[in-house]
Amino acid sequence: MSQGRTRSLIMQSPEADPKDPHLEEVVKRATDGHPEALDQLVRALQGGIYGLALRMLGNRHEAEDATQEILVRVVTRLAQFDGRSRVRTWAYRVAVNYILDVKKSAVERLHLSFERMAEDLGLDPGPGGLLESEESILIDEVKVGCTLGMLQCLDRPHRLAFVLGEILEMPGPEAAEVLEVEPALFRKRLQKARESMVAFLRAHCGLVSDAAPCRCNRQAGRLRAAGKVDAASCDYAERPSSFRETRQVIRQVEEARQALHVHRSTQPKQSSIDFARRLVDTLGGRLEAN
Repeated sequence: MSQGRTRSLIMQSPEADPKDPHLEEVVKRATDGHPEALDQLVRALQGGIYGLALRMLGNRHEAEDATQEILVRVVTRLAQFDGRSRVRTWAYRVAVNYILDVKKSAVERLHLSFERMAEDLGLDPGPGGLLESEESILIDEVKVGCTLGMLQCLDRPHRLAFVLGEILEMPGPEAAEVLEVEPALFRKRLQKARESMVAFLRAHCGLVSDAAPCRCNRQAGRLRAAGKVDAASCDYAERPSSFRETRQVIRQVEEARQALHVHRSTQPKQSSIDFARRLVDTLGGRLEAN
């Protein structure tokens, strides 16, 4: 399928339903030239791909740029999809290959570690901390930002294994297929990542342990006082939350899974970018360049 054909297909369907579960049929219709199908495919894939890119790169703007580039690759390579795997599996493989090739993000270049995060979380929150029962979008902003930071403490291979296997709950064989590694190697990476994450959360996260020093509401107060977070311009939070209610949700899970549920219960807000329309502009620019 040519880029010109791709461009015309995407432009004609701004309101396609992103929840069609039969993506294989959508791909077939797209490659057969149906104008609404390609837009529907992009809208069905963009949320998951953005979530993967955000957790891997740790920065909203770089994740949005990566999502655009990944979707361009997906759209312009649809003819290569041979149906031997699920469409989402294939699309995630395209995404993973891009992420592994792209240069380190600004957050990755900070070389975060669990040790450095522990030091930061142990800082005295000082006066002005939010009340435990208070609801605030800043509490969710801090929680999401903290979990994204924790992921950056893992190297890319172990981070990918954790995001796919633990956060996205992708079955092992499918995740191994996405990563193009043997299932045994995927399981080994996932287990190591889990162990590192659980050890850190149990030692430092108040959502998991009453003895742990960090509290999202106190960190929110400290960061607000320092001018590092602002309720009017949150990058990750979508709705207000309270530390106490979030902790109750975490504690409802069996104890062995509580630390991991901190990540599963964290949902960064989706990008506000209409990637389907942005894709039109991107491909149009490349066509003119050629």
